[in-house]
Order: sequence, then structure tokens, then C-alpha cells
Amino acid sequence: MISTLRATRWAFSASAIALVAGLSACAPPPQTSSSPVGGGASPAASTAAAGGTVSISGAGATAPNPLYQRWFQEYNKTNPNVQISYDSVGSGAGVKRYLDQTVDFGATDSALKADEKSKLAADRGKPVQVPTTGLFVVFAYNLDGVENLKLSRPTFCGIVDGSIKTWNDPKIAKDNAGAQLPATPVTFVHRSDGSGTTSIFTSHIAKACPEWKAGSGKTVEWPVGTGAKGNEGVTAQIQQTKGAIGYTEYSYAKENKLAMASVQNKAGTFVAPTPEAAAKALEGAKIPEDFALKVPDPEQKEAYPIVSLTWVLLYENPKDPAKAKAFNEFLKWSLKDGKQYATELGYIPLPEDLSTKVSTAVDTIKVSSAK
Repeated sequence: MISTLRATRWAFSASAIALVAGLSACAPPPQTSSSPVGGGASPAASTAAAGGTVSISGAGATAPNPLYQRWFQEYNKTNPNVQISYDSVGSGAGVKRYLDQTVDFGATDSALKADEKSKLAADRGKPVQVPTTGLFVVFAYNLDGVENLKLSRPTFCGIVDGSIKTWNDPKIAKDNAGAQLPATPVTFVHRSDGSGTTSIFTSHIAKACPEWKAGSGKTVEWPVGTGAKGNEGVTAQIQQTKGAIGYTEYSYAKENKLAMASVQNKAGTFVAPTPEAAAKALEGAKIPEDFALKVPDPEQKEAYPIVSLTWVLLYENPKDPAKAKAFNEFLKWSLKDGKQYATELGYIPLPEDLSTKVSTAVDTIKVSSAK
């Protein structure tokens, strides 16, 4: 089981970082849910599906949805008898469906807490959470005539807590000397649903903002702002609202051509949101035995600061071992052949040593009865 794994260190190779650089995103438009699209039957999955199509369902985090949809589509091209459908409903809903056993796998951007793990039915065994990719959260904004916006820690803290009310506030002006900042009201857009993206974002805010009172987690009591559902909803709300700024996963902002702010990190450096800079936040991080890595405020000088892993949730004792075996084969494919698509879409592929640990964890799932 995962508890037997020793902690490993995240170490991105130079070649992995280089692979990220220079590639343009080709993400499909983010979807709130998917109809069954293929996983594909590798030889093991084909054996599991010998009687026909294996249909696998999952639900959860919206942040990795563009990558998951791409993975399912690409896997299906060579393995059409395994179909995977995924509802991009948010991490909170995904964890609930996983614990309620209404899906074959869950997905979350916020690692399971002890009280959540304890709610899984005993006959399902221990929860198995494994990372699929790294991702990062950006401040996307809609402000005519303002490019290359910079946000210092005091400035983004003021936007999030509501003490900064207009775009020509002195704090924003200080960060952006020479910019023509309008007197337009600042509209902060946040998630309205239980969200792992919110957990990643507020974990950083709690570290970076001394006056922040709302804490961190998948849901918080926001002191200001407008709510929207999913990364899809936040992205759309920013697009539609002049003067809006909010947090969303990078691939959504990039695909929808939203402007993204450079953010001041703990070292005092203003860092533009790029996969290369986000990967630096994970360098040298100790991976816990249950893979629940947290880097709420990385110290590296050139690191983009709002970064996390994202996880899928599996059952140690699945109800349907054939489905579990097919999905396990898909996961192993995603860790190798799927890396190119993670890079292409602006996610952070898992390094080889961590991928190996994930494969070992997946092998603890009891699928021996699958034929």
C-alpha cells in the first residue's frame, strides 16, 4: 500500500523543463463534463475487456479537465474498447462521489484529509490517491490597455480581501510604474463551488497575506467578490466583465487568451506564470508517503508561487476489478506516453522517479480477479 512507500524528492530534469519550453498550447475548449471517450485497451486492458467494452466513470477537479479529456481521446485511438467518461464538477463534488462510490474514480486538486479518508467504506480498503500531473493557478484579468500587470504580495492581498477597490489604487500603481490604470472598480472573481483550485489558491494567500482571515480550503467565506462554478465558470466570468480579476488554472486562461499577471513570490521576485517557472516551485520538494505534497509558498527565487499536484482517487478493493485493471493500465500509459500532452497543454509532467512510485502504488489495487 502507499504507506509502505518511502518519501522521494521531486527532481525535474533539465530535459523535462526544456521540453515544456517553446511549445504552444493546443488545449481543447474546457468542458464541464464529457460523454464517454476512450481510454484504450493496452494488452492488459484488452484482457479485462475481453467480453466487450469497459465503461469507466470518474468525476472531480476542473483544473486538470482539459488534460484528462485529451488523454482519454488519445488513449482511445489505439484502445477503443475502454471508454472513460469524466464529469468536471469540482474537487469537492469529486471527493463526495468517490466516498459515496458512485464513480469508479474521483479526482481532486486538494489531497484527502484524514477525516475524508475515514469516511470510505471499509470493504473498499484504504483510499489510494496518486498524482497525475502538476498544475498552477494564475491571476487572470480583463483590463483594457494594461499589459504585463504585476502584483506584489500587498497588492494581490488587497484585491482578495477587498481593501483595494479600484484599478488606479496606489498599490497597483506602485507595482506598475507608467501604466495607464483606470478608475474602474476591481471585480474579484472566485469559485462558488467546493474546489481544489480554491484550496491551492487560498493556501498561498494564507501564507502570503498577514491580514487574511478566511483561512484556506476547498471552500472559504470570501470577504469580497463574485462567485462562479468551476474553472470554466471563473474563466467565462472574467472574459465577460471589464475590470475583473480572478484565479483559474493556467491552461484555461491560456486557451481563452486571458491576460495573466506576474506575481511576486516569497523571494521578492515578480514571476510570470509559465510551466517552467511553476516547475521550479516543485524542485527539491519532499513527496509524502501518501503523495499529499503541499508547496503553499515556495522559496526558490525564480519559482512561480501558486503550484500543486493534482490527484486521482482509487479504491484499494474496487467493486469491479476488471474496470480497475483497465483504468490502471490507462494511468500507466498517462505517466509515459501521456507526458507529451501534459507538456503541450501547459501542465507539469511528473518526473520519472515519481512516476515509478505512482505505478508501484497503483499496483497495490486488488485486480487479481479480473479476467
